[in-house]
Amino acid sequence: MNLGGSLSNARKKSGLSQEEVAEKLGVSRQTVSKWETGETVPDIRQSKRMSVLYSMSLDELIEFDADVREIQDIIEKPSEETEAKIDWTSAWGKKYPILIRYQSEVDTADFAAGLESMLSELGSRYHYGRLDAMLVLKDILYRVWKDGKSTDKNGQKRV
Repeated sequence: MNLGGSLSNARKKSGLSQEEVAEKLGVSRQTVSKWETGETVPDIRQSKRMSVLYSMSLDELIEFDADVREIQDIIEKPSEETEAKIDWTSAWGKKYPILIRYQSEVDTADFAAGLESMLSELGSRYHYGRLDAMLVLKDILYRVWKDGKSTDKNGQKRV
């Protein structure tokens, strides 16, 4: 995305019109429009003022991607209502189709029993609640997967 598109998306995400931004920055609406269409670029002082106005860092403003920001907001501040609406398996399944396909191929009950045992052990041994135990187990699984990517077929570390 170009700078103009980033500025436009950030403004819209903040719920402000070009007129409101122009008034707050002491410029004309046409100036804001020119920034957003890429005809001109704001100077560094105006860019910094926009980042404050839009509640983002200057780096975020320059590289703003509405979809990424929305996802980050959902992860950082999920409401129960939002959590209930999102089917993470379907969402990730678009990128990783195995997440949809495995459900008809794998006897999940066997794996679920083993995972349940590990969750219980983490809870009893370290006094973790169920969510914390699940997050720890997920992180351990990720580390095992990541370490496996750095070894060859014979289990030797790749250099």
